[in-house]
Amino acid sequence: MLVLFSLFILPLLFLFILSSRSHLKSNFPPSPPRLPVIGNIHQLGTLVHRSLRDLSEKYGPLMLLHLGQVPTLVVSSPEILQEIVKSHDIAFSNRPKTTAANIFCYGCKDLGFAPYGEHWRQARKLHALELLSLKRVQQFHFVREEEIALLVKRLRKASSSGDAINISDMVTATSNNVVSRCILGRRFEDENGESRFGELTRKVMIDFMAFSVGDYFPKFWWIDVLRGFIGRLNKSFRELDTFFDQILEERKAKMKNGNGAHMKEDFVDILLRLQKDGMLDFPLAQDNIKGFLMDLFVGASDTTSTTLEWLMAELVRNPRVMKKVQEDVRRVWGNKQDIDMNDIHQMEYLTCVIKENLRLHPPLALLIARQTSESLDVAGYNIPSKSTVFVNAWAIHRNPSLWDKPEEFLPERFENNPVDFKLWQDFQYIPFGLGRRGCPGLLFGLASTEYIIANLLYHFDWKLPDDNSKPDDLDMSEVYGLTVQRKVPLKLVPISYTL
Repeated sequence: MLVLFSLFILPLLFLFILSSRSHLKSNFPPSPPRLPVIGNIHQLGTLVHRSLRDLSEKYGPLMLLHLGQVPTLVVSSPEILQEIVKSHDIAFSNRPKTTAANIFCYGCKDLGFAPYGEHWRQARKLHALELLSLKRVQQFHFVREEEIALLVKRLRKASSSGDAINISDMVTATSNNVVSRCILGRRFEDENGESRFGELTRKVMIDFMAFSVGDYFPKFWWIDVLRGFIGRLNKSFRELDTFFDQILEERKAKMKNGNGAHMKEDFVDILLRLQKDGMLDFPLAQDNIKGFLMDLFVGASDTTSTTLEWLMAELVRNPRVMKKVQEDVRRVWGNKQDIDMNDIHQMEYLTCVIKENLRLHPPLALLIARQTSESLDVAGYNIPSKSTVFVNAWAIHRNPSLWDKPEEFLPERFENNPVDFKLWQDFQYIPFGLGRRGCPGLLFGLASTEYIIANLLYHFDWKLPDDNSKPDDLDMSEVYGLTVQRKVPLKLVPISYTL
Protein backbone atom coordinates (compact mmCIF):
# COMPACT_ATOMS: atom_id res chain seq x y z
CA MET A 1 0.00 0.00 0.00
CA LEU A 2 2.90 2.38 0.83
CA VAL A 3 4.47 1.68 -2.55
CA LEU A 4 1.14 2.38 -4.31
CA PHE A 5 0.78 5.62 -2.34
CA SER A 6 4.27 6.75 -3.31
CA LEU A 7 3.74 5.94 -6.98
CA PHE A 8 0.59 8.07 -6.96
CA ILE A 9 1.51 11.04 -4.72
CA LEU A 10 5.15 11.82 -5.58
CA PRO A 11 4.64 12.38 -9.34
CA LEU A 12 1.62 14.55 -8.55
CA LEU A 13 3.65 16.73 -6.19
CA PHE A 14 6.22 17.22 -8.94
CA LEU A 15 3.49 18.18 -11.43
CA PHE A 16 2.01 20.59 -8.88
CA ILE A 17 5.32 22.43 -8.48
CA LEU A 18 5.77 22.73 -12.25
CA SER A 19 2.21 23.96 -12.83
CA SER A 20 2.48 26.48 -9.98
CA ARG A 21 5.59 28.04 -11.57
CA SER A 22 3.89 28.12 -14.97
CA HIS A 23 0.80 29.76 -13.47
CA LEU A 24 2.87 32.65 -12.10
CA LYS A 25 4.14 33.49 -15.61
CA SER A 26 0.75 33.50 -17.34
CA ASN A 27 -2.22 35.83 -17.28
CA PHE A 28 -4.74 33.26 -16.14
CA PRO A 29 -8.10 34.18 -14.53
CA PRO A 30 -8.10 34.63 -10.73
CA SER A 31 -7.88 31.40 -8.72
CA PRO A 32 -8.48 30.46 -5.09
CA PRO A 33 -5.44 29.08 -3.23
CA ARG A 34 -5.06 25.37 -3.89
CA LEU A 35 -3.61 22.39 -2.10
CA PRO A 36 -0.88 20.16 -3.48
CA VAL A 37 -2.12 17.20 -5.51
CA ILE A 38 -5.89 17.77 -5.18
CA GLY A 39 -5.92 21.46 -6.12
CA ASN A 40 -9.32 23.01 -5.36
CA ILE A 41 -11.37 19.81 -5.15
CA HIS A 42 -11.81 20.22 -1.39
CA GLN A 43 -13.59 23.55 -1.94
CA LEU A 44 -16.48 22.16 -3.98
CA GLY A 45 -18.67 21.03 -1.07
CA THR A 46 -21.79 18.87 -1.33
CA LEU A 47 -23.80 21.55 -3.19
CA VAL A 48 -21.33 22.34 -5.93
CA HIS A 49 -23.37 25.11 -7.60
CA ARG A 50 -23.56 27.03 -4.31
CA SER A 51 -19.87 26.50 -3.48
CA LEU A 52 -18.85 27.81 -6.89
CA ARG A 53 -21.15 30.82 -6.52
CA ASP A 54 -19.51 31.67 -3.19
CA LEU A 55 -16.02 31.34 -4.67
CA SER A 56 -16.97 33.45 -7.69
CA GLU A 57 -18.23 36.24 -5.46
CA LYS A 58 -14.73 36.40 -3.98
CA TYR A 59 -12.54 35.68 -7.01
CA GLY A 60 -14.65 36.99 -9.87
CA PRO A 61 -17.16 35.85 -12.54
CA LEU A 62 -14.38 34.25 -14.58
CA MET A 63 -12.47 31.95 -12.25
CA LEU A 64 -9.88 29.26 -12.82
CA LEU A 65 -9.88 26.24 -10.53
CA HIS A 66 -7.55 23.26 -10.55
CA LEU A 67 -9.53 20.09 -9.94
CA GLY A 68 -6.73 17.61 -9.57
CA GLN A 69 -4.68 17.95 -12.77
CA VAL A 70 -7.54 19.47 -14.78
CA PRO A 71 -7.71 23.26 -15.27
CA THR A 72 -11.38 24.18 -14.82
CA LEU A 73 -12.92 27.48 -15.84
CA VAL A 74 -16.06 28.64 -14.00
CA VAL A 75 -18.19 31.30 -15.71
CA SER A 76 -20.81 33.23 -13.73
CA SER A 77 -21.37 36.36 -15.84
CA PRO A 78 -23.72 36.99 -18.78
CA GLU A 79 -21.26 39.49 -20.27
CA ILE A 80 -18.51 36.88 -20.37
CA LEU A 81 -20.94 34.30 -21.75
CA GLN A 82 -21.87 36.70 -24.52
CA GLU A 83 -18.21 37.13 -25.44
CA ILE A 84 -17.71 33.37 -25.43
CA VAL A 85 -20.78 32.59 -27.55
CA LYS A 86 -20.41 35.46 -29.99
CA SER A 87 -16.64 35.19 -30.51
CA HIS A 88 -15.42 31.77 -29.36
CA ASP A 89 -18.38 29.35 -29.40
CA ILE A 90 -16.67 26.79 -31.63
CA ALA A 91 -13.55 26.80 -29.44
CA PHE A 92 -15.84 26.16 -26.43
CA SER A 93 -17.96 23.47 -28.14
CA ASN A 94 -16.07 20.31 -27.20
CA ARG A 95 -17.02 18.08 -24.29
CA PRO A 96 -14.52 16.55 -21.86
CA LYS A 97 -14.40 12.80 -22.41
CA THR A 98 -15.23 11.59 -18.92
CA THR A 99 -14.87 8.00 -17.83
CA ALA A 100 -18.62 7.49 -17.44
CA ALA A 101 -19.56 9.22 -20.71
CA ASN A 102 -16.98 7.18 -22.62
CA ILE A 103 -18.40 3.92 -21.29
CA PHE A 104 -22.14 4.66 -21.26
CA CYS A 105 -22.23 6.63 -24.53
CA TYR A 106 -20.38 4.08 -26.66
CA GLY A 107 -17.08 5.90 -26.85
CA CYS A 108 -18.95 9.24 -27.09
CA LYS A 109 -20.63 8.24 -30.36
CA ASP A 110 -23.82 9.88 -29.14
CA LEU A 111 -24.85 13.54 -29.46
CA GLY A 112 -24.50 14.91 -25.94
CA PHE A 113 -20.86 13.96 -25.33
CA ALA A 114 -19.57 13.67 -28.90
CA PRO A 115 -16.60 15.94 -29.73
CA TYR A 116 -17.45 18.93 -31.87
CA GLY A 117 -17.04 18.05 -35.53
CA GLU A 118 -18.83 16.59 -38.54
CA HIS A 119 -20.35 13.65 -36.63
CA TRP A 120 -21.75 16.00 -34.01
CA ARG A 121 -23.15 18.39 -36.65
CA GLN A 122 -24.92 15.59 -38.50
CA ALA A 123 -26.24 14.06 -35.27
CA ARG A 124 -27.54 17.44 -34.13
CA LYS A 125 -29.27 17.91 -37.49
CA LEU A 126 -30.90 14.47 -37.16
CA HIS A 127 -32.25 15.31 -33.71
CA ALA A 128 -33.48 18.77 -34.77
CA LEU A 129 -35.31 17.54 -37.88
CA GLU A 130 -36.37 13.99 -37.05
CA LEU A 131 -36.62 13.47 -33.29
CA LEU A 132 -37.11 16.72 -31.37
CA SER A 133 -38.76 19.07 -33.87
CA LEU A 134 -42.00 20.94 -33.14
CA LYS A 135 -43.80 18.59 -35.53
CA ARG A 136 -42.56 15.56 -33.58
CA VAL A 137 -43.51 17.16 -30.24
CA GLN A 138 -47.06 17.65 -31.54
CA GLN A 139 -47.15 14.13 -32.95
CA PHE A 140 -46.54 12.66 -29.49
CA HIS A 141 -49.24 14.73 -27.78
CA PHE A 142 -51.45 11.64 -27.57
CA VAL A 143 -48.86 10.03 -25.27
CA ARG A 144 -48.96 13.01 -22.92
CA GLU A 145 -52.77 12.94 -22.95
CA GLU A 146 -52.98 9.24 -22.06
CA GLU A 147 -50.34 9.32 -19.32
CA ILE A 148 -51.69 12.48 -17.68
CA ALA A 149 -55.22 11.02 -17.77
CA LEU A 150 -53.92 8.07 -15.73
CA LEU A 151 -52.21 10.47 -13.31
CA VAL A 152 -55.42 12.50 -12.82
CA LYS A 153 -57.34 9.27 -12.20
CA ARG A 154 -54.91 8.21 -9.47
CA LEU A 155 -55.03 11.65 -7.90
CA ARG A 156 -58.85 11.68 -7.86
CA LYS A 157 -58.78 8.37 -6.02
CA ALA A 158 -56.40 9.81 -3.42
CA SER A 159 -58.53 12.96 -3.21
CA SER A 160 -61.68 11.00 -2.36
CA SER A 161 -59.96 9.53 0.70
CA GLY A 162 -58.27 12.78 1.73
CA ASP A 163 -54.88 11.09 1.76
CA ALA A 164 -51.61 12.91 1.22
CA ILE A 165 -49.71 11.69 -1.83
CA ASN A 166 -46.03 11.73 -2.70
CA ILE A 167 -46.25 14.15 -5.61
CA SER A 168 -42.53 13.66 -6.27
CA ASP A 169 -43.00 9.97 -7.01
CA MET A 170 -46.13 10.54 -9.08
CA VAL A 171 -44.75 13.21 -11.40
CA THR A 172 -41.52 11.23 -11.77
CA ALA A 173 -43.43 8.11 -12.84
CA THR A 174 -45.63 10.07 -15.23
CA SER A 175 -42.88 12.10 -16.88
CA ASN A 176 -40.73 8.97 -17.24
CA ASN A 177 -43.63 7.05 -18.78
CA VAL A 178 -44.07 9.83 -21.32
CA VAL A 179 -40.37 9.76 -22.19
CA SER A 180 -40.24 5.98 -22.40
CA ARG A 181 -43.30 5.67 -24.62
CA CYS A 182 -41.99 8.31 -27.01
CA ILE A 183 -38.58 6.64 -27.23
CA LEU A 184 -39.30 2.91 -26.90
CA GLY A 185 -43.05 2.69 -27.44
CA ARG A 186 -43.57 1.19 -24.00
CA ARG A 187 -44.11 2.49 -20.49
CA PHE A 188 -41.24 3.20 -18.11
CA GLU A 189 -43.10 1.62 -15.19
CA ASP A 190 -46.07 -0.68 -14.85
CA GLU A 191 -49.11 0.03 -12.68
CA ASN A 192 -47.27 -1.25 -9.62
CA GLY A 193 -44.43 1.19 -10.20
CA GLU A 194 -41.95 -1.57 -11.03
CA SER A 195 -39.59 -1.55 -13.98
CA ARG A 196 -36.29 -3.32 -14.56
CA PHE A 197 -35.41 -0.69 -17.13
CA GLY A 198 -36.23 2.07 -14.65
CA GLU A 199 -33.81 0.59 -12.14
CA LEU A 200 -31.08 0.38 -14.78
CA THR A 201 -31.41 4.00 -15.86
CA ARG A 202 -31.34 5.17 -12.22
CA LYS A 203 -28.07 3.25 -11.71
CA VAL A 204 -26.62 4.89 -14.80
CA MET A 205 -27.58 8.37 -13.59
CA ILE A 206 -25.89 7.73 -10.25
CA ASP A 207 -22.76 6.42 -11.95
CA PHE A 208 -22.62 9.42 -14.28
CA MET A 209 -22.06 11.65 -11.23
CA ALA A 210 -19.74 9.31 -9.31
CA PHE A 211 -16.16 10.41 -8.61
CA SER A 212 -13.59 9.07 -11.05
CA VAL A 213 -9.88 9.36 -10.26
CA GLY A 214 -9.09 9.27 -13.98
CA ASP A 215 -11.27 12.30 -14.70
CA TYR A 216 -9.21 14.52 -12.37
CA PHE A 217 -5.86 12.72 -12.55
CA PRO A 218 -5.72 11.32 -16.14
CA LYS A 219 -2.33 9.68 -15.68
CA PHE A 220 -3.72 7.62 -12.83
CA TRP A 221 -6.78 6.16 -14.55
CA TRP A 222 -5.64 2.70 -13.52
CA ILE A 223 -6.62 3.42 -9.91
CA ASP A 224 -10.29 3.35 -11.05
CA VAL A 225 -9.63 -0.19 -12.29
CA LEU A 226 -8.00 -1.30 -9.03
CA ARG A 227 -10.80 0.09 -6.86
CA GLY A 228 -13.50 -1.62 -8.95
CA PHE A 229 -15.06 1.58 -10.31
CA ILE A 230 -14.54 0.67 -13.98
CA GLY A 231 -15.94 -2.80 -13.34
CA ARG A 232 -19.08 -1.29 -11.80
CA LEU A 233 -19.60 1.04 -14.75
CA ASN A 234 -19.09 -1.78 -17.24
CA LYS A 235 -21.57 -4.01 -15.40
CA SER A 236 -24.30 -1.33 -15.53
CA PHE A 237 -23.44 -0.59 -19.15
CA ARG A 238 -23.68 -4.24 -20.22
CA GLU A 239 -27.11 -4.58 -18.63
CA LEU A 240 -28.44 -1.50 -20.37
CA ASP A 241 -26.68 -2.33 -23.64
CA THR A 242 -28.26 -5.78 -23.64
CA PHE A 243 -31.66 -4.19 -23.07
CA PHE A 244 -31.16 -1.79 -26.01
CA ASP A 245 -30.01 -4.66 -28.25
CA GLN A 246 -33.13 -6.65 -27.42
CA ILE A 247 -35.38 -3.68 -28.21
CA LEU A 248 -33.63 -3.00 -31.50
CA GLU A 249 -33.62 -6.63 -32.63
CA GLU A 250 -37.32 -7.04 -31.79
CA ARG A 251 -38.16 -3.90 -33.74
CA LYS A 252 -36.01 -4.91 -36.73
CA ALA A 253 -37.78 -8.26 -36.85
CA LYS A 254 -41.18 -6.55 -36.90
CA MET A 255 -40.05 -4.21 -39.66
CA LYS A 256 -38.73 -7.15 -41.70
CA ASN A 257 -42.00 -9.04 -41.33
CA GLY A 258 -44.07 -5.96 -42.10
CA ASN A 259 -45.65 -5.92 -38.64
CA GLY A 260 -46.60 -2.59 -37.14
CA ALA A 261 -46.31 -0.73 -40.44
CA HIS A 262 -49.41 1.31 -39.63
CA MET A 263 -48.63 1.89 -35.96
CA LYS A 264 -47.43 5.26 -34.68
CA GLU A 265 -43.66 5.56 -34.82
CA ASP A 266 -41.56 6.03 -31.69
CA PHE A 267 -37.94 7.19 -31.69
CA VAL A 268 -36.60 3.65 -32.15
CA ASP A 269 -38.76 3.20 -35.26
CA ILE A 270 -37.63 6.54 -36.67
CA LEU A 271 -33.93 5.79 -36.15
CA LEU A 272 -34.19 2.30 -37.64
CA ARG A 273 -36.13 3.64 -40.64
CA LEU A 274 -33.44 6.27 -41.25
CA GLN A 275 -30.76 3.59 -40.91
CA LYS A 276 -32.54 1.31 -43.37
CA ASP A 277 -33.27 4.02 -45.94
CA GLY A 278 -29.69 5.26 -45.90
CA MET A 279 -30.84 8.83 -46.51
CA LEU A 280 -28.52 10.41 -43.93
CA ASP A 281 -25.24 12.13 -44.69
CA PHE A 282 -23.38 9.98 -42.19
CA PRO A 283 -23.41 6.26 -41.30
CA LEU A 284 -25.92 5.47 -38.56
CA ALA A 285 -24.40 2.45 -36.85
CA GLN A 286 -25.99 0.40 -34.06
CA ASP A 287 -23.76 2.06 -31.45
CA ASN A 288 -24.80 5.50 -32.68
CA ILE A 289 -28.47 4.60 -32.25
CA LYS A 290 -27.90 3.22 -28.76
CA GLY A 291 -25.87 6.30 -27.85
CA PHE A 292 -28.72 8.53 -28.97
CA LEU A 293 -31.19 6.49 -26.92
CA MET A 294 -28.92 6.82 -23.89
CA ASP A 295 -28.82 10.60 -24.35
CA LEU A 296 -32.58 10.85 -24.61
CA PHE A 297 -33.16 8.91 -21.40
CA VAL A 298 -30.44 10.60 -19.37
CA GLY A 299 -31.43 14.04 -20.67
CA ALA A 300 -35.20 13.74 -20.34
CA SER A 301 -36.09 11.27 -17.60
CA ASP A 302 -34.75 13.37 -14.72
CA THR A 303 -35.07 16.99 -15.80
CA THR A 304 -38.84 17.17 -16.36
CA SER A 305 -39.81 15.48 -13.10
CA THR A 306 -37.34 17.59 -11.10
CA THR A 307 -38.71 20.78 -12.68
CA LEU A 308 -42.27 19.77 -11.80
CA GLU A 309 -41.36 18.96 -8.20
CA TRP A 310 -39.80 22.38 -7.65
CA LEU A 311 -42.68 24.10 -9.42
CA MET A 312 -45.35 22.50 -7.23
CA ALA A 313 -43.28 23.27 -4.13
CA GLU A 314 -42.91 26.94 -5.09
CA LEU A 315 -46.64 27.26 -5.77
CA VAL A 316 -47.57 25.74 -2.40
CA ARG A 317 -45.13 28.13 -0.71
CA ASN A 318 -46.70 31.08 -2.55
CA PRO A 319 -50.53 30.89 -2.19
CA ARG A 320 -51.00 34.20 -4.01
CA VAL A 321 -49.23 32.86 -7.09
CA MET A 322 -51.05 29.52 -6.82
CA LYS A 323 -54.44 31.25 -6.83
CA LYS A 324 -53.53 33.53 -9.73
CA VAL A 325 -52.13 30.77 -11.96
CA GLN A 326 -55.10 28.46 -11.28
CA GLU A 327 -57.46 31.26 -12.30
CA ASP A 328 -55.45 31.67 -15.49
CA VAL A 329 -55.53 27.94 -16.29
CA ARG A 330 -59.21 27.51 -15.46
CA ARG A 331 -60.23 30.60 -17.43
CA VAL A 332 -58.63 29.28 -20.63
CA TRP A 333 -59.73 25.68 -20.00
CA GLY A 334 -63.37 26.63 -19.41
CA ASN A 335 -65.83 23.79 -20.03
CA LYS A 336 -63.62 21.83 -22.42
CA GLN A 337 -63.13 18.15 -21.73
CA ASP A 338 -59.46 18.45 -22.60
CA ILE A 339 -56.99 21.01 -23.91
CA ASP A 340 -54.21 21.09 -26.47
CA MET A 341 -50.94 22.96 -26.66
CA ASN A 342 -52.60 25.94 -28.36
CA ASP A 343 -54.80 26.38 -25.28
CA ILE A 344 -51.78 26.19 -22.97
CA HIS A 345 -49.99 28.89 -24.92
CA GLN A 346 -52.93 31.20 -24.11
CA MET A 347 -52.24 30.74 -20.39
CA GLU A 348 -49.92 33.71 -20.18
CA TYR A 349 -49.44 33.74 -16.43
CA LEU A 350 -48.70 29.99 -16.43
CA THR A 351 -45.88 30.72 -18.89
CA CYS A 352 -44.50 33.33 -16.47
CA VAL A 353 -44.72 30.85 -13.58
CA ILE A 354 -42.81 28.20 -15.52
CA LYS A 355 -40.13 30.71 -16.54
CA GLU A 356 -39.70 31.89 -12.97
CA ASN A 357 -39.40 28.33 -11.71
CA LEU A 358 -36.69 27.62 -14.30
CA ARG A 359 -34.88 30.75 -13.17
CA LEU A 360 -34.78 29.65 -9.53
CA HIS A 361 -34.40 25.95 -10.31
CA PRO A 362 -32.70 25.43 -13.70
CA PRO A 363 -32.75 21.71 -14.65
CA LEU A 364 -28.93 21.74 -14.71
CA ALA A 365 -27.59 24.19 -12.15
CA LEU A 366 -24.16 23.75 -13.74
CA LEU A 367 -24.51 23.38 -17.49
CA ILE A 368 -22.97 20.18 -18.86
CA ALA A 369 -19.22 20.76 -18.98
CA ARG A 370 -17.49 21.93 -22.12
CA GLN A 371 -13.82 21.79 -23.01
CA THR A 372 -11.70 24.37 -24.85
CA SER A 373 -10.17 23.07 -28.07
CA GLU A 374 -7.41 25.73 -28.17
CA SER A 375 -5.78 28.43 -26.07
CA LEU A 376 -7.54 31.79 -26.37
CA ASP A 377 -8.20 35.09 -24.62
CA VAL A 378 -11.49 35.83 -22.85
CA ALA A 379 -12.14 39.06 -20.93
CA GLY A 380 -8.43 39.83 -21.11
CA TYR A 381 -7.33 36.52 -19.60
CA ASN A 382 -5.52 33.56 -21.14
CA ILE A 383 -7.61 30.38 -21.18
CA PRO A 384 -5.54 27.20 -21.55
CA SER A 385 -6.39 24.60 -24.17
CA LYS A 386 -8.13 21.47 -22.85
CA SER A 387 -9.68 23.41 -19.95
CA THR A 388 -12.95 22.08 -18.61
CA VAL A 389 -15.58 24.83 -18.58
CA PHE A 390 -18.58 25.05 -16.25
CA VAL A 391 -21.27 27.71 -16.61
CA ASN A 392 -23.01 28.32 -13.29
CA ALA A 393 -26.55 28.97 -14.52
CA TRP A 394 -27.87 28.81 -10.95
CA ALA A 395 -25.57 31.65 -9.84
CA ILE A 396 -26.39 33.81 -12.88
CA HIS A 397 -30.12 33.36 -12.30
CA ARG A 398 -29.79 34.56 -8.69
CA ASN A 399 -27.42 37.46 -9.25
CA PRO A 400 -28.89 40.58 -7.55
CA SER A 401 -27.29 42.86 -10.14
CA LEU A 402 -29.29 41.09 -12.86
CA TRP A 403 -32.58 40.30 -11.09
CA ASP A 404 -34.67 42.27 -8.62
CA LYS A 405 -35.24 40.29 -5.41
CA PRO A 406 -33.52 37.24 -6.98
CA GLU A 407 -34.27 34.79 -4.16
CA GLU A 408 -38.04 35.40 -4.31
CA PHE A 409 -40.54 33.56 -6.52
CA LEU A 410 -42.02 36.43 -8.56
CA PRO A 411 -43.50 35.31 -11.91
CA GLU A 412 -44.62 38.87 -12.62
CA ARG A 413 -41.02 39.71 -13.52
CA PHE A 414 -41.61 37.91 -16.84
CA GLU A 415 -44.83 39.76 -17.74
CA ASN A 416 -44.21 41.93 -20.83
CA ASN A 417 -40.58 40.85 -20.59
CA PRO A 418 -38.84 39.83 -23.85
CA VAL A 419 -36.40 37.54 -22.02
CA ASP A 420 -37.12 33.99 -23.17
CA PHE A 421 -35.72 30.49 -23.72
CA LYS A 422 -33.06 31.39 -26.29
CA LEU A 423 -29.73 29.70 -26.91
CA TRP A 424 -27.99 32.64 -28.60
CA GLN A 425 -29.06 35.68 -26.55
CA ASP A 426 -30.53 36.65 -23.15
CA PHE A 427 -27.42 35.32 -21.40
CA GLN A 428 -28.79 36.28 -17.99
CA TYR A 429 -31.41 33.53 -18.44
CA ILE A 430 -30.04 30.16 -19.63
CA PRO A 431 -32.13 27.28 -18.19
CA PHE A 432 -31.55 25.23 -21.37
CA GLY A 433 -27.95 26.17 -21.99
CA LEU A 434 -26.55 28.34 -24.75
CA GLY A 435 -24.87 28.32 -28.12
CA ARG A 436 -24.33 25.32 -30.35
CA ARG A 437 -24.42 22.86 -27.48
CA GLY A 438 -27.58 24.17 -25.90
CA CYS A 439 -30.27 21.62 -25.08
CA PRO A 440 -31.73 20.12 -28.30
CA GLY A 441 -34.74 18.81 -26.36
CA LEU A 442 -36.00 22.23 -25.24
CA LEU A 443 -39.38 21.97 -27.03
CA PHE A 444 -39.90 18.36 -25.98
CA GLY A 445 -39.20 19.04 -22.30
CA LEU A 446 -41.31 22.20 -22.17
CA ALA A 447 -44.30 20.48 -23.76
CA SER A 448 -44.38 17.79 -21.07
CA THR A 449 -43.86 20.28 -18.24
CA GLU A 450 -46.59 22.63 -19.49
CA TYR A 451 -49.18 19.91 -20.07
CA ILE A 452 -48.62 18.10 -16.78
CA ILE A 453 -48.68 21.24 -14.63
CA ALA A 454 -51.76 22.63 -16.42
CA ASN A 455 -53.66 19.43 -15.58
CA LEU A 456 -52.50 19.43 -11.96
CA LEU A 457 -53.60 23.03 -11.51
CA TYR A 458 -56.94 22.67 -13.31
CA HIS A 459 -58.23 19.44 -11.77
CA PHE A 460 -57.05 19.95 -8.17
CA ASP A 461 -56.50 22.40 -5.39
CA TRP A 462 -53.54 21.56 -3.18
CA LYS A 463 -52.66 21.81 0.50
CA LEU A 464 -49.99 20.59 2.89
CA PRO A 465 -50.73 17.37 4.84
CA ASP A 466 -50.56 19.12 8.21
CA ASP A 467 -53.28 21.77 8.51
CA ASN A 468 -51.10 23.60 11.03
CA SER A 469 -48.14 23.82 8.65
CA LYS A 470 -47.35 27.20 7.17
CA PRO A 471 -46.25 27.42 3.51
CA ASP A 472 -42.98 29.06 4.57
CA ASP A 473 -42.18 25.97 6.66
CA LEU A 474 -41.90 23.75 3.58
CA ASP A 475 -38.44 22.17 3.42
CA MET A 476 -36.67 23.38 0.25
CA SER A 477 -33.33 21.62 0.86
CA GLU A 478 -31.39 20.46 -2.19
CA VAL A 479 -29.41 17.39 -3.22
CA TYR A 480 -26.80 17.88 -5.94
CA GLY A 481 -26.70 15.30 -8.71
CA LEU A 482 -27.25 15.09 -12.45
CA THR A 483 -30.00 17.59 -11.61
CA VAL A 484 -30.46 19.54 -8.37
CA GLN A 485 -33.32 17.67 -6.73
CA ARG A 486 -35.38 18.19 -3.62
CA LYS A 487 -33.83 16.52 -0.60
CA VAL A 488 -37.24 15.78 0.96
CA PRO A 489 -39.98 14.32 -1.27
CA LEU A 490 -42.94 16.66 -1.71
CA LYS A 491 -46.15 15.36 -0.11
CA LEU A 492 -49.44 17.17 -0.71
CA VAL A 493 -53.16 16.58 -0.37
CA PRO A 494 -55.08 16.91 -3.67
CA ILE A 495 -58.62 18.34 -3.50
CA SER A 496 -60.74 17.68 -6.59
CA TYR A 497 -61.94 20.80 -8.34
CA THR A 498 -65.43 21.03 -9.83
CA LEU A 499 -66.96 23.88 -11.78
